[in-house]
Amino acid sequence: MILEAEFSPGMPIPACVEIGRIVEEAGFDRLGVSDVALWQDTYVVQALCAKATTRIEIGAMVTNAYLRHPAVTAAALAGLAELSGGRAFVGLGVGAGLEALGTPMSRPVVTLREAIEVLRALLAGETVHFQGSVFRLDGAALRVPPGTSVPVAVGTRSPAVARLAGELADRALVGARYLSEGFAGAYRSWVAQGAQRAGRDPAAVEIAPRLTLCCSPERDAAYATMRRDAAEFLVTLHPDDLYIEPERFEAIERVLSTKRGWYFDPDAYHPPELDELIDDRLVEAFSICGTARDVEAQLRRVSSMGFASASLKLAPVRRPGKTMFEGLEETVTSAAAAVSALRGSAA
Repeated sequence: MILEAEFSPGMPIPACVEIGRIVEEAGFDRLGVSDVALWQDTYVVQALCAKATTRIEIGAMVTNAYLRHPAVTAAALAGLAELSGGRAFVGLGVGAGLEALGTPMSRPVVTLREAIEVLRALLAGETVHFQGSVFRLDGAALRVPPGTSVPVAVGTRSPAVARLAGELADRALVGARYLSEGFAGAYRSWVAQGAQRAGRDPAAVEIAPRLTLCCSPERDAAYATMRRDAAEFLVTLHPDDLYIEPERFEAIERVLSTKRGWYFDPDAYHPPELDELIDDRLVEAFSICGTARDVEAQLRRVSSMGFASASLKLAPVRRPGKTMFEGLEETVTSAAAAVSALRGSAA
């Protein structure tokens, strides 16, 4: 099973680089660095992680085409591919943190389609003449195109963008932390529809569910960390195949309105009422969580749904006084045994 570990770079640069090194040491196959507006720049972090590692693939999870023109992204990727010895990939999506900048995220399918087309042409070393409804290039070419291919992934939970991923991407990163048999089937269907529309074999597109990983030797610490995350995704998605009493859902929605900060930031405010409202069943519905043994079992369940890869957003274990780095380090080092066990069974 191919395992991708993504972290948000909301900490000093040396700490970000050390997390990248630890992720590789733990046995993961890919390292994703979130592109969050106003946080440490994803491409700076990726470049430094490339210098600190030797094996793992490195890419943005996910970058956007609203703040970053695809030509700018292509130039960054060419440099990253050279620096890493051909280990670069790129994840594209609508993006995060743009609301604070007043950036309208309009026409996502058209914007992403044109961005991918421009990006692929530039990375292939072409001189690009492109007249789209969003982007226009008149004889643009990279000064130093990459000498190796750069896989393109598209992250989404939208049916339309999932079809676009099937049509144009190498990898489809699907979902928003919730995975069930029904949702898994829907994602596969949407990606397959896009692939078939483009005359591609759907099997040529790698499909990876996007899930959250929180791991600790202390099961309760991991579960406590994930209660707010589970609440956020429950309210955002409210999946129709996950029953929850209407009164409890309304209470969760009401309590969640008092939150502050990003859910993956240890400095964020986590309303304590969620500790009672979000039980273990809901935590398990929206995350890969617990001890290494728990994580191994849950990832085997993902594999049993027919997924050969998984994209895991790393959640820092929350403890009083613990930094984001320390929380992420605990999750990654604790999960290493699960990664090793999965590798051993696949050998």
